[in-house]
Amino acid sequence: MAETPTIVLKIGGNEIDQPGFLAAMAEATARLRERWQPVIVHGGGKEIADLQKRLGLQPRFLDGLRVTDDDSLAVAEMVLSGRVNKRVVAALLQAGIPAIGLSGVDGGLLRVERMTHPGGDLGWVGQIVAVDPMPLQILLEAGVTPVVSPISLGRDGHSYNVNADQAALAVAQGVGATRLVFVSNVPGVLIAGQRVRTLTTEQAEAWIGEGIISGGMIPKVRAALEAVAGGVAQAAITDLQGLASDGGTVFVGREE
Repeated sequence: MAETPTIVLKIGGNEIDQPGFLAAMAEATARLRERWQPVIVHGGGKEIADLQKRLGLQPRFLDGLRVTDDDSLAVAEMVLSGRVNKRVVAALLQAGIPAIGLSGVDGGLLRVERMTHPGGDLGWVGQIVAVDPMPLQILLEAGVTPVVSPISLGRDGHSYNVNADQAALAVAQGVGATRLVFVSNVPGVLIAGQRVRTLTTEQAEAWIGEGIISGGMIPKVRAALEAVAGGVAQAAITDLQGLASDGGTVFVGREE
């Protein structure tokens, strides 16, 4: 009997905050489990910023990267590895899916080094340098869906904040996933209001350069392209409806 392939789903904080999203995501995941072994990686940037403000901390960014000092790291850990992670797990359990939450720290899943930036000090922001898929493999073999917070462990023993798209990519590569899906609030990459079904590296980079692909879609597109370049068989950007129907925009590598 062939081994069930693994699919990694990356869900963002903006989507998680939408009413009804988590319940619908859990239902879609339940259907996926008929054909796949799902692993879920989540973000939570909006909720981090909201709690920072409530605590009197001012969110700061450098070229779109969250500057993470000691206090901001504490908030990020509370939100990502605590509140958001457990909300996702609870939604899956309500849908009848065995699920366990963990972070990149647990089991040494994601190891990082401090990220450097020419524009200044990012603080406790990490760049992933190693993946140990063992904790995920144990859960998958037991029929449990892992839910991963991107807080990760530095080689220096300190916790670091990591971009959730990059964490999802590293997890997909680490577990040998066949498919990596960035679940968004849009059905895929839209050009003139129409969904693009397939996108090559060359076309994506050209459209980014021309400003046709812009804003928050750029990091998702780049992460998807990096996934297929890094050995993931297929990467896609889609919404929950597309997730259920294998829709969305599918990314392929460079043309020969």
